[in-house]
Amino acid sequence: MTEAAVRIDGNTLRLRGGVAVRFVRTLRLPETGTHPLPPGLGEFPVRRVADHADRVPEEWRARGGVMLPVYLREAMWLSFAGTAEPAALQVGVGKVCAVSGKPWRDRLARAPQNYVVLPRQPWLDGINSGTGTVRQFVAVPLGLGATVEGQVTGEEVWGGVQLQSFPLKEAALAEWRRRERERRARTGPAGPFGGYGGPVAMAAPAPGGPPPPAAAPPRRAAAMGLGVGGSMRQEVYEDDRPLTDWSEKPAARVFVHLVTPPEWRRITGEAPPPSPVDRAAYTSAGLPWYDYDDEDAEDLAPTDTLEAVKPVGDWLGDDLEPWQQPSADQVVPLKDAQGRPVEDGEW
Repeated sequence: MTEAAVRIDGNTLRLRGGVAVRFVRTLRLPETGTHPLPPGLGEFPVRRVADHADRVPEEWRARGGVMLPVYLREAMWLSFAGTAEPAALQVGVGKVCAVSGKPWRDRLARAPQNYVVLPRQPWLDGINSGTGTVRQFVAVPLGLGATVEGQVTGEEVWGGVQLQSFPLKEAALAEWRRRERERRARTGPAGPFGGYGGPVAMAAPAPGGPPPPAAAPPRRAAAMGLGVGGSMRQEVYEDDRPLTDWSEKPAARVFVHLVTPPEWRRITGEAPPPSPVDRAAYTSAGLPWYDYDDEDAEDLAPTDTLEAVKPVGDWLGDDLEPWQQPSADQVVPLKDAQGRPVEDGEW
């Protein structure tokens, strides 16, 4: 039996070629100033669209993929911990590249680079919109113009998140494996790396709750996309390989639909995760924030397109949630075929 292109392993998406992606809940940053990396607050639950085909909109069935529940103005980051071998991963927000700001395409490109390089890029918290910084991914409904998609293209058609992975070609991968064997012989295997020291124990509740009514017909769900919030210190790393090292064709791709909590309960019968934690309470408790620096990697310059994207507060109003700046000793420096297959569709 051939390997499925995408599988769900717990709440981890595993794309063919060894790519692992988790969606992590986090604190939403203020839209002014530049901040350390906020902590993880547990994983978003991820479910296959195909398992709920009778309760999702027709266009979701056509696009296939997976879905996860997210609150209005909730922030998230993408963890790539567990990616075993080099891969180029394209990340789209409403089919706009989160790295280059260019329209989604089925090939890798440079000038500008339209992908992140794994496992060197351990996570991605937002769009590449500044020198050494990103603007945080924040969920907003379609139709307001607040999404990255709406601001860049003038339309809001797709929403959600799109992922597409490209492996190294055979010769380049064989050379990487040889060097990795030599490195391990010298230094020993690297320890597990979970990103941000691992998420804080605030995971989503286990599946359960009452099942949806047996005869409930599918209806149009409230469509969600990603806009941007506050700025944080994070580099998006420039690829130091020649583009010819990478495969011309993707090994896997998946469409990730964003669902409002009420729709999640109606579609899946599961309770959504609890509402996001109060930011001031988190900081007051003395829990950690993070700074990550890789001195051997070069930061990828932002494009004019993504630098111009405005935060969601410009559409939804000022952020009135109290904010308490973390103290210096709370900022922690970092670093110097299981599961069921996910069906792809037309998008």
